[in-house]
Amino acid sequence: MVAFQKFAAISIGLLVAMQPVLGQDRITRKPFASRSEVIARNAMAATSHPLATQIALDVMRNGGNAIDAAIAANAALGLMEPTGCGVGGDLFAIVWINADQKLYGLNASGRSPQSLTYEKLQTLLAEQQLTKIPALGPLPISVPGCVDGWFELHERFGKMPMEKVLQPTITYAREGFPVSELIAYYWGASRRLARYPGFSETFLPDGKAPRKGEIFKNPRLANTLARIAQGGRDEFYRGDIAREIAEFMQAHGGHLSYQDLASHRSEWVDPVSVNYRGYDVWELPPNGQGIAALQMLGILKHYDFSKIPFGSPQHVHLFVEAKKLAFEDRALFYADPAFNQIPTEQLISDEYLSQRRNLIRDGVAADRYDAGNPALIDGDTIYLTVADSDRNMVSLIQSNYRGFGSGLCPGELGFCLQDRGEMFDMTPGRFNTYEPNKRPFHTIIPAFITKDGQPFLSFGVMGGATQPQGHVQIVMNIVDFGMNIQEAGDAPRILHNGSSEPTGERMTDGGTVSLETGFRRDTVDALQAMGHKIGRDRGNFGGYQGIRYDPIHDVYYGASESRKDGHAAGY
Repeated sequence: MVAFQKFAAISIGLLVAMQPVLGQDRITRKPFASRSEVIARNAMAATSHPLATQIALDVMRNGGNAIDAAIAANAALGLMEPTGCGVGGDLFAIVWINADQKLYGLNASGRSPQSLTYEKLQTLLAEQQLTKIPALGPLPISVPGCVDGWFELHERFGKMPMEKVLQPTITYAREGFPVSELIAYYWGASRRLARYPGFSETFLPDGKAPRKGEIFKNPRLANTLARIAQGGRDEFYRGDIAREIAEFMQAHGGHLSYQDLASHRSEWVDPVSVNYRGYDVWELPPNGQGIAALQMLGILKHYDFSKIPFGSPQHVHLFVEAKKLAFEDRALFYADPAFNQIPTEQLISDEYLSQRRNLIRDGVAADRYDAGNPALIDGDTIYLTVADSDRNMVSLIQSNYRGFGSGLCPGELGFCLQDRGEMFDMTPGRFNTYEPNKRPFHTIIPAFITKDGQPFLSFGVMGGATQPQGHVQIVMNIVDFGMNIQEAGDAPRILHNGSSEPTGERMTDGGTVSLETGFRRDTVDALQAMGHKIGRDRGNFGGYQGIRYDPIHDVYYGASESRKDGHAAGY
């Protein structure tokens, strides 16, 4: 992965370096754009795979709306990009319904097994000489919430019958599709999962990962999706599929039960926002990490970036220090709100964030920050976005967590179960400490921007802890630095690693700052003089998709990630 994305990062750097040579006004104004924005009047889709984008557009052409198209595209990505998502994972979405003039939020993340107590899990870890929940195998598996999320979205807002929504993916799964270059790279790096039950039979035909251009078929997944299309959510959570998952887990040392699946429910939640220079930026509240982006923006909005150029030492320094501050609160407070009194409104309040901003020192990198106390004021992934002719817009993110997930592929079902339970903390008494029937801290977050109460941008950035950092950079690139939505995604990114984490780790050395190719050498030198440690990460700068609505011309603008196989298209 590092080698491949290093190539992508270097490509952007070469593009930046070429600008003075090209020397045209158009290029000078858009120094980072790898391509033009896509513009369409009626509908737009931006996903991480061109075939999924085409499926979304076909669904809308044939009478479906943006919600139907988003579900169809997500199903397709579970087949075509199983290295990041699938029906064995979780889902979050923000939906703009134009008729209601309102945003809706959906948390479709699953919970830990009810029978697996903290004490029992601790004993199992000790037997394996582990202190943390592992990334692979049966222990990190939580209830997959994706399918329930599809049906919640569809029942509330969908138009097209679910059989038609899922049929394109069922057809591709039976007939096959050509594996794209980047997915083939990730797939090949996942051969270590062959030791887990069902993985080779499902994802390693003839004992090897498919290569670029090879046709891959998944008849098991085709059958599973056909059963879901016919029987609905109950087939997956209360029917034969649920029984097959439970029997498989019991046979392979797992704890996920039929009752865990049968009792699962998604939750409709109210998105929360901060105003950043006239733009309302919306995220979902915990157990996800979306409000980290809002905390960062709430800190950064007090600086005048009209006088701070993009890529300057001050720009990077302020961004990194705001991230460090937000991530201390993320480590302490972000968890399942059903088990904790999470002070979400206080964490994103102007009063609290002004106090946090005062901790930043000009020109000095902090080795550590403590989490704040807001109570004193009163605690690997795909992203897609779709917009339709009725001006409904969907921002949707879905994931297995680490690539394929746990490595366990139940029976003949054709998918891998997620390993999201790895994100629990095993330290007693913390917000994110493991408990039965609890949702773990989640990294995947959709985002949305409104301006004057109207939709402006549906967007997201894939990639673990990169996501809130990516969200903030997209917002700043558009609002502060005047970039269009394609250029905002193509511009070289800042990535800070080493912050305190909800899984128990604590930052004591300031972490490391990685700068994608395209930042100046003198910026790097200045940051090092401030005390920032410069890393060499060239792999995890994320993946972005975005759709902007232009009310003046009544058109959509689409943008897609140049670092991945992404594709934006419309009609």
